[in-house]
Amino acid sequence: MGEGRNKEFLMQYGYFDDQNKEYVITRPDTPQSWSNYLGSTAYGAIITNNAGGYGFYQSGARGRFLRLRFNSIPTDQPGRYFYLRDDESGDYWSASWQPVGKPLSEYDSVCRHGTGYTVIESKYNGIRSQATYYVPLGQNFEYWRLNVTNESDRPRELSLFTYCEFSNNWETTQDGVNLQYSLFIVRGEYLDRLDNCPSGLLRITSQDNLPISTDPAQGDVGRCVWMGLTGAPLSGYDSDRAAFLGPYRGYHNPLAVERGGCSNSKAYGDNACGALHCQITLQPGESRQVLVLLGIGEARAVGAQTLQTFGSFERADLELEKLKAHWHSQLGRLVVETPDEELNHTLNVWGLYNCLITFNWSRATSLVYNGERDGLGFRDSVQDILGVLTAIPEAARQRLELLLTGQVQNGGAIPVIRPFEHRPGHEKAPAPEEFRSDDCLWFFDAVPAYVNETGDFDFYNKILPYADQGEDTVFGHLRRALEFNLERTGRNGLPCGLLADWNDCLKLGFHGESLFVAFQVYRGLKILAEIAQALNRPADKAWAERERAKLEERIRACAWDGEWFIWAIGEDGTVYGTKDFEEGQIYLNTQVWAVISGAATPEQAQTCMKAVRERLATPYGLMLCAPPFVKTSIEVMRAVVFNPGVKENAGIFNHT
Repeated sequence: MGEGRNKEFLMQYGYFDDQNKEYVITRPDTPQSWSNYLGSTAYGAIITNNAGGYGFYQSGARGRFLRLRFNSIPTDQPGRYFYLRDDESGDYWSASWQPVGKPLSEYDSVCRHGTGYTVIESKYNGIRSQATYYVPLGQNFEYWRLNVTNESDRPRELSLFTYCEFSNNWETTQDGVNLQYSLFIVRGEYLDRLDNCPSGLLRITSQDNLPISTDPAQGDVGRCVWMGLTGAPLSGYDSDRAAFLGPYRGYHNPLAVERGGCSNSKAYGDNACGALHCQITLQPGESRQVLVLLGIGEARAVGAQTLQTFGSFERADLELEKLKAHWHSQLGRLVVETPDEELNHTLNVWGLYNCLITFNWSRATSLVYNGERDGLGFRDSVQDILGVLTAIPEAARQRLELLLTGQVQNGGAIPVIRPFEHRPGHEKAPAPEEFRSDDCLWFFDAVPAYVNETGDFDFYNKILPYADQGEDTVFGHLRRALEFNLERTGRNGLPCGLLADWNDCLKLGFHGESLFVAFQVYRGLKILAEIAQALNRPADKAWAERERAKLEERIRACAWDGEWFIWAIGEDGTVYGTKDFEEGQIYLNTQVWAVISGAATPEQAQTCMKAVRERLATPYGLMLCAPPFVKTSIEVMRAVVFNPGVKENAGIFNHT
């Protein structure tokens, strides 16, 4: 999308409000569901501009307690819904445009995606509503707050309904696929008499005869979710999805809302939902609020205590202000002003917020990632640290230590780290054919960046265990990372690509050589020598300089094709990335890293960057390679399965 079209696209659907640190979506029919993240790495949630999304505890794969159906239409349903019904006329709508979907000629909606919260405002038939969703800091529950105002000139009798859909089994594959099992384990009930609790609670359990646990590492054990409402007397409830929606209906026309009341159903197998119904009367100009709390844990203990402590509008206000202050303090540590307004948006708020969210969740959970990764991708998460160092240096250090303990003693790494069950010193090392070549080389970006940002130079001396056995200083971990690659070289003495380098689609054979990794190692050796000098470790400095000189000679011997650097040499000796190749002649990563690493001579640097500009630059960004792969064997480049111009097949990677 070109610059002019990009601005038009953004202004068509919304705008950046940097003062309030919110992105404001001014019309709800966005091309795709635009989502925000709520909560923490303990209790997390996805919510979209139409209140779609799901919730999970620790793991999007094994701890998902709110259900979402991936790749469905719309992409974000079900979600966290408020339905409103005019009890005089029988007309009903939702506080977010979807799922009811009233005509936009009659329905106004504005969504404000903020930092850890989302506000959806709507106006329909003289009734204005504002729904606010957030997870208080450090808590395992979420708030849904609904403010309803009568802007018509007559009294209005309204019914308000909540709706969400609970997972029967928190393990997402079991919940969605193993229906002969999961449809028999859920139970729902309403607890209306609880000591010291301002209202009753909906209680949803799976496998009620087993101990309640909120630890996904425990596996297939009982789980409990609760839901309560304050601010208005309860008129009814449903915990059975079929009873609320009705047969042959959907989220857009639930039977209970249409007829104006729930049936007090109790889920006993099949599928569970969270539907609470209350009725309010509003005079012209009058406003009323209701507050919904939804969380995990045993309802009679955790739920009742949480509702007692947090179930007031005053406490909800306080928790929202604390949440905003927490996020805004992180975003306020770096403020820049440039003549480019869009660059200011990115640097001051949205690029950093994106980085912070990515730091929290890696690629484990979203509307696209459905939880199958179930943890932190190793190389991705090391890279993610670079984006958040100025904002959260202490958390960045903790993540660095976690990832360093994901390195095995031979210098390679476990590809996915699961923080909720990681046991350094006791993990199983990957099989030789499962190692990726670049994983631990990203430490040469993240570790020095952390030390330079914080001045914590002694971090290099901290002793941390390897994942499988043994321990070493951080400096020792860094050296071992380089030794891993130097011990695994091909016929030209360059580091092997192994299972993959950064490009997971690249398959060179176990002894095929990656120039991208060669440049990473070249740079890592230079950085290690500098650290060794500062630590007064002359032997390590001398070793790194010797290895760098040898690697430089090997690169000079085979890597330059006259106008750019090749990108790989296959196990069979095939050279990839030359002007003689019909596909994938020039590869972005190797050109960029030749310059970043300092391996390119000044003349080579100028020439290969000129080739990048001429051959890879487009109005929309830089392609990863050119021309795209169409005929290349899938045994060498799995990106051939992607359409030309998509993803690793000459796609444009625009991600923070």
